[in-house]
Amino acid sequence: MKLQSVVTDNIAEVLVKIIEFTQARQKVLIRNINNIGVCGFEPEDMPVVEFSHLMNNAINEHITNQRLLLCDTENIKFGIGGSFEVKAVTDKTSRELLEENQDAYLEQQIQKLLENSLNQKIAAGLLRKKQQQSSESSSGECKKVNS
Repeated sequence: MKLQSVVTDNIAEVLVKIIEFTQARQKVLIRNINNIGVCGFEPEDMPVVEFSHLMNNAINEHITNQRLLLCDTENIKFGIGGSFEVKAVTDKTSRELLEENQDAYLEQQIQKLLENSLNQKIAAGLLRKKQQQSSESSSGECKKVNS
């Protein structure tokens, strides 16, 4: 199912963006783990802080003006129809850790995966709840009209 099809309002769109971001990040983190033994491999991560700032600004704009304003940054670009692209960036801290201690590096990547999965699960749960509320309110309106 295409996530963008479940967008009903600004908050749903923010939740969809968070889910899409965490899905992309999961792929990058898994690639980091799978390539632990590859000579010259450069670990990457998604620009988490950059994305977080964008979402905070979007939510603030929604609260203030009841609209969603998503601005492009160096690594995050928003497109037509709700699409967006996120460019993975070199993770210098992870690269240094990989060079010093592979076990600690692996533990760090697993911790990032767990945190990312939790963020994805929370956003998906909130989106599901929002959809249920929308469904209940629209079916309630139908009952009133039909009675």
